Amino acid sequence: MASAVAHSIDTGEHLAVQAGTGTGKSLAYLVPSLRHAVESGRTVVVSTATIALQRQLVDRDLPRLTKALTPALNHEPQFAILKGRGNYLCLNKLHGAPVDDPAEELFDAFAVSRLGREVKRITEWSSDTETGDRDELTPGVSDQAWRQMSVTSRECLGKARCPYGEDCFAERARVDAAKSDVVVTNHAMLAIDAITGIAVLPEHDVVVVDEAHELVDRVTSAATAELSSSSVSAALRRCGKLVEEEILDRLAGAGDGLADLIEDLRGGRWEELPGGAGSVLAAVRDAAWAVRSAIGPAERGAAASDPDAAAARTAALAAIDDVHDTAVRILETFQETDPAARRDVVWLSVDEFRGVVRRVVRVAPLSVGGLLRTRLFAESTVVLTSATLTVGGSFDGLAVTWGLPAANPSRVDAALATGSEAPSDAGTVRWNSLDVGSPFDHGRAGILYIAKHLSAPGRDGAAPAQLDEIAQLVAAAGGRTLGLFSSMRAAKAAAAEMRERLDTPVLCQGDDATGALVDRFAADEATSLFGTLSLWQGVDVPGPSLTLVLIDRIPFPRPDDPLLVARQRAIESRGGNGFLAVAANHAALLLAQGVGRLLRSTDDRGVVAVLDPRLATAGYGGYLRASLPPFWETTDPDVVRRSLRRLAER
Repeated sequence: MASAVAHSIDTGEHLAVQAGTGTGKSLAYLVPSLRHAVESGRTVVVSTATIALQRQLVDRDLPRLTKALTPALNHEPQFAILKGRGNYLCLNKLHGAPVDDPAEELFDAFAVSRLGREVKRITEWSSDTETGDRDELTPGVSDQAWRQMSVTSRECLGKARCPYGEDCFAERARVDAAKSDVVVTNHAMLAIDAITGIAVLPEHDVVVVDEAHELVDRVTSAATAELSSSSVSAALRRCGKLVEEEILDRLAGAGDGLADLIEDLRGGRWEELPGGAGSVLAAVRDAAWAVRSAIGPAERGAAASDPDAAAARTAALAAIDDVHDTAVRILETFQETDPAARRDVVWLSVDEFRGVVRRVVRVAPLSVGGLLRTRLFAESTVVLTSATLTVGGSFDGLAVTWGLPAANPSRVDAALATGSEAPSDAGTVRWNSLDVGSPFDHGRAGILYIAKHLSAPGRDGAAPAQLDEIAQLVAAAGGRTLGLFSSMRAAKAAAAEMRERLDTPVLCQGDDATGALVDRFAADEATSLFGTLSLWQGVDVPGPSLTLVLIDRIPFPRPDDPLLVARQRAIESRGGNGFLAVAANHAALLLAQGVGRLLRSTDDRGVVAVLDPRLATAGYGGYLRASLPPFWETTDPDVVRRSLRRLAER
């Protein structure tokens, strides 16, 4: 892999590398990256999807590597971590700039008191921190509390205008990054750099995307905007002292109209603008623009010399711009009369949390492939790596969602997976792929058991036969089970049932912080841990504490997910198989991630049990299995239970 990465950097050809757990892939891309950065004087950007990997790179891998490579390079390589501005403490807010009014979101005295305690703790921590990085505040605080002491990039006054600009934590992180050979960041920052066209990352010519299977989702998330009555209300609060009441009343009326509109609508995708929505959105757009024009530039009047006034004005402009720009984007989507030619997807999301229903109109790109192709692959040499990059045995499924041409053009479904027409120059983008394999002997170390005798899972939760199967498998394993479920409701129901049936402890996600639960699970071999999505990708427990990974069903996306349904239909409209290109690919990647929890060291042994018979019986089952490691496979429950009992006795 190191040779392939070095070749990619030397030739400028992009590279996709699948490298299993334990191959040392961070070493394989960091060594040639550091050499290139030192020899060329250009920065290399390494992007990750998770905080855990960022910390591994910055706290463990890079310090060891830079020390080891210094003699060979005749230079000590420098590295830094760079995050979005909202991840850093804002000194201007800390020292008295206006903070958000939490009144709309916090209704009880306990919540307000908790917010106050958390803000006080941030203030006390500010005297000790050298970086101002939120991730260094332990234990953490709520998003609501952190927002009181941080700003987004659009709310920031800028170094030149802020009285604390010289000491700003975010600016110091940028300076450190600009002087570094390797900068570690996250996919969201990479997306912002690409979407806005504003250079938030230092000048670079090589990008390494680790955890690349997450890239499309993270870029899509960064490119998604939302509009709701609460976002209009928040903008009104911020603009309240800057604009005449008559102008504000116009925006308040438009916000009320938006609230009335979406209150009567069902959640789901908007194929066309609902009746009356066009005039309501136009009213929001025009009223927001009137407020924005009345505020004027951030430097106007007293704000030019008063930092607090400038901060309030900048925050107001950011809030009103978000409202205006999102309304414009939604309206422009439906100006395209041909649904197949639309670049964005619009839907009404209805979410309920602790009894409070929130209705939000969201707009997201149908595809980010074109964006990545023109703003990422055209600007830098890109190395993409992960333990799971092949779906159905091919890199093409993911490659085309990144904006790269399919290596095998006959794979029509993969080639159409972007949901948009491939540009005429797509074939000129050159890329290679490599599967470096795994240090594990999967056929000897693990069993893939498919419970073929069970009925296909339904929507009403686990059937009695599936619960019986879970109890028998966990009992045979003596605990030691990581249960991966398709929903939190399913995980909690199974955990409650197993606590009644089994003598071994069963933990469930939500009982405590996820990290604490994983630690307890790893420390006691008899303990099992049940949970949902974050456990599918975030658990690393080598050794005998984990000998059974139990998956309740194939992790297909929700059939009512508006964005995935839109992408699926776009592919079908061009003659492709939308189910395979979108739903099956999504399931294959997540299934591979979940299965990957089993073997974390070369001494590990165990079983992956999939309680969904469709993996063996459905026509797409072979496609999904081709994305999994080559375990020894069986559908015989007696064989599996005997194997688990033998492992428990070791």
